[in-house]
Amino acid sequence: MSERRSPPPTERELELIDRYWRAANYLSIGQIYLMDNPLLREPLRPEHIKPRLLGHWGTTPGLNFIYAHLNRVIKARDGDVLYVCGPGHGGPGMVANTYLEGTYSEVYPDISQDADGMRKLFRQFSFPGGIPSHVAPETPGSIHEGGELGYALVHAFGAAFDNPGLVVACVVGDGEAETGPLAAAWHSTKFLNPARDGAVLPILHLNGYKIANPTILSRTSDEDLRSLFVGFGYEPIFVEGHEPADMHRQMAAAFDRAFDTIESLQASARNGSPTAGVPRWPMIVLRSPKGWTGPKEVDGKKVEGFWRAHQVPVANCRGDDAHRQILEEWMRSYRPEDLFDADGRLRPELRALAPSGEKRMGATPYANGGRMRRELQLPNIRDHAVSVDVRGASQVQSTEILGRYLRDVMRLNAEAKNFRIFGPDETESNRLGAVFEQTDRVWMQEIEDYDVHLGRDGRVMEVLSEHLCQGWLEGYLLTGRHGLFSCYEAFIHIIDSMFNQHAKWLKVSRGLDWREPVSSLNYLLTSHVWRQDHNGFSHQDPGFVDLVANKKADVVRIYLPPDANTLLWVGDHCLRTYDRINVIVAGKQPESQYLTIDEAVKHCEEGIGVWEWASFEKDSIGPDVVMACAGDVPTMETLAAVMLLHEAIPDLKIRTVNVVDLLAMQDPQQHPHGLDDARFDGIFTKGRPVIFAYHGYPYLIHRLTYRRTNHGNIHVRGFVEEGTTTTPFDMTVLNEVDRYHLALEAIARVPDLAEKVPDVIADLHAKLDAHRAFVRERGEDMPEIRNWRWARSS
Repeated sequence: MSERRSPPPTERELELIDRYWRAANYLSIGQIYLMDNPLLREPLRPEHIKPRLLGHWGTTPGLNFIYAHLNRVIKARDGDVLYVCGPGHGGPGMVANTYLEGTYSEVYPDISQDADGMRKLFRQFSFPGGIPSHVAPETPGSIHEGGELGYALVHAFGAAFDNPGLVVACVVGDGEAETGPLAAAWHSTKFLNPARDGAVLPILHLNGYKIANPTILSRTSDEDLRSLFVGFGYEPIFVEGHEPADMHRQMAAAFDRAFDTIESLQASARNGSPTAGVPRWPMIVLRSPKGWTGPKEVDGKKVEGFWRAHQVPVANCRGDDAHRQILEEWMRSYRPEDLFDADGRLRPELRALAPSGEKRMGATPYANGGRMRRELQLPNIRDHAVSVDVRGASQVQSTEILGRYLRDVMRLNAEAKNFRIFGPDETESNRLGAVFEQTDRVWMQEIEDYDVHLGRDGRVMEVLSEHLCQGWLEGYLLTGRHGLFSCYEAFIHIIDSMFNQHAKWLKVSRGLDWREPVSSLNYLLTSHVWRQDHNGFSHQDPGFVDLVANKKADVVRIYLPPDANTLLWVGDHCLRTYDRINVIVAGKQPESQYLTIDEAVKHCEEGIGVWEWASFEKDSIGPDVVMACAGDVPTMETLAAVMLLHEAIPDLKIRTVNVVDLLAMQDPQQHPHGLDDARFDGIFTKGRPVIFAYHGYPYLIHRLTYRRTNHGNIHVRGFVEEGTTTTPFDMTVLNEVDRYHLALEAIARVPDLAEKVPDVIADLHAKLDAHRAFVRERGEDMPEIRNWRWARSS
């Protein structure tokens, strides 16, 4: 955005803006109601009306009003503005405005800028085979799904980080403003550096009502609203009223004041004389009637300025002549002949109001972030590999190794400024602290001389709100950058619905040839269920991966690396991908290391593999039992069970299988990483028992393998909702995924074996009894558990 101040608009300019606004309102209503007769060249008949009236009018005129005034600002200042539409039901307005500016017809040539194109525009909206009623990936200029109530502002800030020339105009609906994530998002200014970032201009749109109730902030006085937002660190500018001419003058003045303030704050910071502390950024509070310019009453009941305007104000236009007359009079009140020429094209003086090229908000590359995406420069994972001379001998914190790798990612991309790490106050806790050798946590508030790793230019984003971390990262990715979200496993559930919406966004956008691929959303889930020694049951929940596995196979990946070298490969791979959601689950505690880097690469590329070095098949035609595992702690317990079984029953033929790419368990028709049946059967056999120790809830493995030949012989042990504050090994015992229970399960499942080895069974039960007594007396695991290492030479 240039620092050039724009002169206030003339009355003639405001009249043109009003006509442009009327055109957007007209097109918005047409989308909700009409199948034909788009320019009202004849009286409305029932067959012109859609049989199912879907869509929302109430918030739309305010959104159109804002869009029209932003167009003026962009043209006057030659700026880059991204419009984030928070009110979920603003779809008609966003489509209408991108159509008026020409972007929509460029993206969808069949929707031409004439009467026939307008008819198609109307017909497709909320119609089978058409487009959704919300702002969606199909909507040019959007990065925010209309169904995501509560996340508009945090997405806006994510888009502004590291985009110094961008202003994100974010409309926050007053219903949305009642949500917890939105309330927390006001604090994002504390992480926005005016010297290197763009700006966010929040526009709180108070139209008074939700679906059927008043909104809290709309019934709050201006005095209290001013106090609230000054307390948050903003300078609120109020625009309020009903009469269009006065509102246009107010809005133009408010935008000029807000953009002048933004430019002044940024110029000061970039010239080396920043304001002390967090700048006081402007925001706009827009009070306008719900359903503004719509019918005042329908059937004797109040509509404009009330919740009845929320969705479809006139509901029975096909079957009720009076309703159809209200609709026709309403649409004609915008004087379409004054807006569109005989061919249905927007009149030239109105077309001239929209910016041109990529300055149009529907065409800005910031809303199609793949166009701006630059590949990350990544270090060689071999430079960080753990040496494995003796399998299982060394104890390493795997996420600490990944932290060193991420430090080098920061270093290699310092100039590009296109990579950040996000997390709720856990970067150091999750053993990623090496990144602080290269960068700090970003912090715009006061910094004390005893604070550690806080800085204005930090690239680690920490705030104790998973919603903010997720939303910042989504906005960052969707505008062309890269990132990683590190979180405690149990609390990633807080953003389940945000994950859902992002997965849906990717699923739809992948089918739009005009949307370029964006960097993948990468999760590192650590401090996981099996090592919550001092937190207990509240911190023990591995179920996020179950939610992830529900999504389209083209979009999601789940990785459970068993050691540091596999984690390095997985982390590096995920940062190279695009249009994916990658979930990595890896513990932060010291753990045994099994695979050399070359072995780790091969194993990860295959996704599932037999660990010959941990198997005892004796060149037979097949094993008696397959001991399978997925996850770092289940892998350790499986290896310990294998050793127990081999030492106690030397003739038992055991195959050990490790799964690092969880969704490879599915068949190829269900997931692109899935193993074909021949390979799966070659690993898991067609008829031998499989004892599967899994990191999470057991039923997921059954879901993934129900089509497999040997599914009936797959016996899964995992987390079964038994948790407490206890020792690491006791957690596995409580859930019966420990080495003793795994060994007992194997003996029970191999035909005729149990009756041959009653002494082994008794000894395993005795070990469990000894464990229970020991931990309850001593408060720690038995030495033979604590000190256990894989002992077989490769």
